[in-house]
Amino acid sequence: MSLVVDRPRRGQGLTATALLAPSTIFIALCLLAPLAMLLRYSLNEFVPTRKMMVEAVTIANYVKFFTDPYYTAILATTVRIAVTVTAACLVLAFPLAYVVARTQSRFKNLLIMAIVLPLFVGNAVRAAGWMVVFGSKGFFNTTMMGLGLIDKPIEIMFTEKAVVIGIIAVNLPFMVLSLQSVIEGIDRSVEEAAYSLGAPPATMFRRVLWPLALPGILAGTILCFILAMNAYATPFLLGGPLFKMMAPLIYNEFTQKTNWPFGGAIAFILMAVTLALTVSANLIIQRRGAR
Repeated sequence: MSLVVDRPRRGQGLTATALLAPSTIFIALCLLAPLAMLLRYSLNEFVPTRKMMVEAVTIANYVKFFTDPYYTAILATTVRIAVTVTAACLVLAFPLAYVVARTQSRFKNLLIMAIVLPLFVGNAVRAAGWMVVFGSKGFFNTTMMGLGLIDKPIEIMFTEKAVVIGIIAVNLPFMVLSLQSVIEGIDRSVEEAAYSLGAPPATMFRRVLWPLALPGILAGTILCFILAMNAYATPFLLGGPLFKMMAPLIYNEFTQKTNWPFGGAIAFILMAVTLALTVSANLIIQRRGAR
């Protein structure tokens, strides 16, 4: 009997391996191999007077980053903006996702299409649109001055506020879709049972809806945080040359300064910090949800 049972299991295992092999090989060649090369570059030395890179095995590039307040301040700014954007997206997306998930209207598909539609436009194009809105003679300032609410244009362009708003606009659809798919799977009768037992809306949300929607919250926050940490076009266009985040800094090191070793080190620092903060936040949220 054991032989009869084991053979199908072995066959299923071989089939699964055969199906996973092409994607695994593709990821290994197209993702892991370039990362390994970049890691090797980050351990080299940069000598501008000789050539772009000198073969070496040194952590001087990593030491340079963490000992220079200029670079650590950029990392802190990137983390702060990513956390702010993720929290804002969660607050803004949850009510919208709940409405879309619970609506029985025939226009539900149109609502989902309206949420997905901005994803068809590139980040650079959307950032250019915000530049038109936020400019000193843009739509916002012109409207506010026309209504007599302000006397002179408000400086929004090339500030952190513009960057935060622009990244929120980019990441919000991802958060809404992550939450909406999970909330749809929550039985409405669970909420009605909480109300029938006398729970007010705030208590129902905190004790029932939030714990059940936690998988979607985790997925949405992870996605938004990673996208915000690695944002390039939006901070580059809306923040201006004086506003620095990690992704534009990496691009600047590779292209303008041609310092590939230091650029590779910054890229790995960004990746390591993003993964560490993401894993830590997920563990904290899961432990609190379990309580």
